[in-house]
Amino acid sequence: MSDVALHAGVSHQTVSRVLNGHPSVRAETRDRVLESIAALGYRRNSAARALVTRRSDTLGVVTPATALHGPTSTLVGFEEAARVAGWYVSVATVRQVDAESMRRTAEHFLDQGVDGIVVIAPTNEIAQAVAGLDSPVPIVMISSTPDVPPGRHVHAVGVDQRQGARLATRHLLDLGGPVLHVAGPQDWFDAQDRLAGWREECVTAGIELLAPVVTGWRADDGYAIGRRLVENGLPSAIFAANDQLALGLEHAFWEAGVRVGQDVALVGFDDEAGSSHYAPPLTTVRQDFAELGRLATSVMQAALDGGPSERHVLPPELVVRASSTRA
Repeated sequence: MSDVALHAGVSHQTVSRVLNGHPSVRAETRDRVLESIAALGYRRNSAARALVTRRSDTLGVVTPATALHGPTSTLVGFEEAARVAGWYVSVATVRQVDAESMRRTAEHFLDQGVDGIVVIAPTNEIAQAVAGLDSPVPIVMISSTPDVPPGRHVHAVGVDQRQGARLATRHLLDLGGPVLHVAGPQDWFDAQDRLAGWREECVTAGIELLAPVVTGWRADDGYAIGRRLVENGLPSAIFAANDQLALGLEHAFWEAGVRVGQDVALVGFDDEAGSSHYAPPLTTVRQDFAELGRLATSVMQAALDGGPSERHVLPPELVVRASSTRA
């Protein structure tokens, strides 16, 4: 930093302010310091900085070993937001989740000197494992769990899955007739909330509740359900718990000559990449994973500054396309 200060013709303190994004530095001075940093190839010494600040600028992230859209998109959204905020991210993928494996994973991160731990917790078992942790650093769960484990060290952020389900169901009810819900696995918080939101909206509207069909998350699961519906009788509208289930349903209906958007209205959830290119394009509920990552980052910073344990939720957005327009 002394070399940079000499090269730029400024004080050591000014270089420090530029590196830390201090607002009091004039734009032309900041540019001159950044040019000197580039010319000299300066890299800050993270180990030395940690000795002074008592922080490593590193966060540990625990994520389940799955390629499903929600957890994967959540990880990408958080990593991008944390990097922009100046944190390094260390990721641990877990296949078996229980209290002991979560404890070992947390110890792995604590040995690295992380400032905090983020847990992507879409299922009951992961949330329960987090609740059993005795962590000296803040924990932020990215999850739609309705409950934050007791203790000041655990915080939670998520998307309002129940409201998203209500938006989807309300849209289908406005087209007329009852709505069938093809639900995801009920050990997932997202699936629980989407089922609950569908039920609440139907009850509020005074509409007959069709028995929900509970299945997995895969397109193959949706395809199997779709074939059974073709054989046993189609409802007028279907709310699928994710876009992959909707994709499988569309495939089964296409094979049987059922016209999605005309013979049956269909809505999914997630707005996966490519859902606008389904045949027909899929009406779905969009989750803003980039904003979710930024929210988790800001909650972690507040936790490190001593903020209280809280739960924060983001609103979802209904995206209407041809699969539910009755065109």
